[in-house]
Amino acid sequence: MITSKQRAYLRSLANNIDTILIIGKSGIGADTIKQADDALTARELIKAKVLETSPIPVREAAEKVSAETNSELVQVIGAKFVIYRKNDKEPKISLPKSSKK
Repeated sequence: MITSKQRAYLRSLANNIDTILIIGKSGIGADTIKQADDALTARELIKAKVLETSPIPVREAAEKVSAETNSELVQVIGAKFVIYRKNDKEPKISLPKSSKK
Protein backbone atom coordinates (compact mmCIF):
# COMPACT_ATOMS: atom_id res chain seq x y z
CA MET A 1 0.00 0.00 0.00
CA ILE A 2 1.38 3.39 -0.96
CA THR A 3 1.09 6.42 1.30
CA SER A 4 -0.55 9.71 0.33
CA LYS A 5 2.92 11.28 0.02
CA GLN A 6 4.03 8.49 -2.33
CA ARG A 7 0.77 8.80 -4.29
CA ALA A 8 1.38 12.54 -4.75
CA TYR A 9 4.92 11.81 -5.95
CA LEU A 10 3.66 9.23 -8.46
CA ARG A 11 1.03 11.70 -9.72
CA SER A 12 3.77 14.23 -10.40
CA LEU A 13 5.75 11.63 -12.35
CA ALA A 14 2.66 10.64 -14.32
CA ASN A 15 2.37 14.14 -15.76
CA ASN A 16 5.41 13.39 -17.93
CA ILE A 17 4.56 9.91 -19.19
CA ASP A 18 2.69 8.96 -22.34
CA THR A 19 -0.52 6.97 -22.39
CA ILE A 20 0.41 3.42 -23.31
CA LEU A 21 -2.79 1.48 -22.66
CA ILE A 22 -5.99 2.25 -24.56
CA ILE A 23 -9.30 0.67 -23.59
CA GLY A 24 -11.82 0.86 -26.41
CA LYS A 25 -15.04 -0.75 -27.60
CA SER A 26 -13.82 -4.25 -26.75
CA GLY A 27 -13.50 -3.32 -23.08
CA ILE A 28 -11.02 -5.18 -20.90
CA GLY A 29 -9.99 -8.64 -21.99
CA ALA A 30 -7.06 -10.94 -21.38
CA ASP A 31 -4.95 -9.09 -23.98
CA THR A 32 -5.54 -5.76 -22.24
CA ILE A 33 -4.51 -7.19 -18.88
CA LYS A 34 -1.41 -8.82 -20.42
CA GLN A 35 -0.42 -5.52 -22.04
CA ALA A 36 -0.89 -3.67 -18.74
CA ASP A 37 1.02 -6.34 -16.82
CA ASP A 38 3.95 -6.25 -19.25
CA ALA A 39 4.05 -2.45 -19.19
CA LEU A 40 4.01 -2.38 -15.37
CA THR A 41 6.87 -4.87 -15.25
CA ALA A 42 8.90 -2.73 -17.65
CA ARG A 43 7.98 0.73 -16.32
CA GLU A 44 6.26 0.39 -12.90
CA LEU A 45 4.07 3.46 -13.60
CA ILE A 46 1.68 3.56 -16.56
CA LYS A 47 -1.07 5.78 -17.84
CA ALA A 48 -4.17 4.41 -19.56
CA LYS A 49 -7.04 5.99 -21.45
CA VAL A 50 -10.61 4.77 -21.70
CA LEU A 51 -12.22 5.77 -24.98
CA GLU A 52 -15.84 6.95 -25.20
CA THR A 53 -16.63 3.78 -27.16
CA SER A 54 -15.67 1.59 -24.19
CA PRO A 55 -18.54 -0.30 -22.54
CA ILE A 56 -16.91 0.19 -19.13
CA PRO A 57 -16.68 3.52 -17.24
CA VAL A 58 -13.25 4.95 -16.46
CA ARG A 59 -13.32 4.35 -12.68
CA GLU A 60 -14.51 0.78 -13.13
CA ALA A 61 -11.85 0.13 -15.79
CA ALA A 62 -9.14 1.55 -13.53
CA GLU A 63 -10.20 -0.61 -10.60
CA LYS A 64 -10.44 -3.74 -12.75
CA VAL A 65 -7.02 -3.31 -14.39
CA SER A 66 -5.48 -2.47 -11.03
CA ALA A 67 -6.98 -5.55 -9.37
CA GLU A 68 -6.08 -7.89 -12.25
CA THR A 69 -2.45 -6.69 -12.32
CA ASN A 70 -1.98 -6.43 -8.54
CA SER A 71 -1.11 -2.77 -8.92
CA GLU A 72 -2.01 0.40 -7.02
CA LEU A 73 -4.49 2.83 -8.51
CA VAL A 74 -2.72 6.19 -8.29
CA GLN A 75 -5.16 8.52 -9.98
CA VAL A 76 -8.26 8.75 -12.14
CA ILE A 77 -8.65 12.01 -14.01
CA GLY A 78 -11.05 12.53 -16.88
CA ALA A 79 -10.82 9.60 -19.27
CA LYS A 80 -7.38 8.55 -17.99
CA PHE A 81 -5.99 6.65 -15.05
CA VAL A 82 -2.56 5.94 -13.63
CA ILE A 83 -1.47 2.71 -11.95
CA TYR A 84 1.75 1.68 -10.22
CA ARG A 85 3.37 -1.63 -9.34
CA LYS A 86 6.82 -1.89 -7.82
CA ASN A 87 9.25 -4.13 -9.66
CA ASP A 88 11.34 -5.78 -6.95
CA LYS A 89 13.83 -7.25 -9.44
CA GLU A 90 14.55 -4.08 -11.42
CA PRO A 91 13.14 -1.00 -9.63
CA LYS A 92 12.72 2.06 -11.84
CA ILE A 93 11.12 4.46 -9.38
CA SER A 94 12.38 5.36 -5.94
CA LEU A 95 9.40 6.28 -3.81
CA PRO A 96 9.77 8.74 -0.93
CA LYS A 97 9.99 6.99 2.42
CA SER A 98 6.74 6.78 4.32
CA SER A 99 6.71 8.72 7.56
CA LYS A 100 4.84 7.38 10.55
CA LYS A 101 3.08 9.82 12.82
